[in-house]
Amino acid sequence: MPSPRLSDLPRGAVGTVLAVSAGDHGAEPSTLNRLGELGFLPGEQVRVLRRGPGGREPIAVQIGETLFALRLVEAQCVEVSVP
Repeated sequence: MPSPRLSDLPRGAVGTVLAVSAGDHGAEPSTLNRLGELGFLPGEQVRVLRRGPGGREPIAVQIGETLFALRLVEAQCVEVSVP
């Protein structure tokens, strides 16, 4: 069974970044690089703070002490493990 993606987590959920990959979501390589530069690296803890209208995008997340608003395609690139 594949690991969940950040986009799958509900509001308030916490996970640990396992990997950042395009998977079958068709993300641009620049998107993957940007996520890495922002701190979405294996082993980092990430928390979903809020989701946009209808539970979709933007997805507000916290990684470390920093808050980010991600598009759905970006959140789909972040593979996480949940406790």
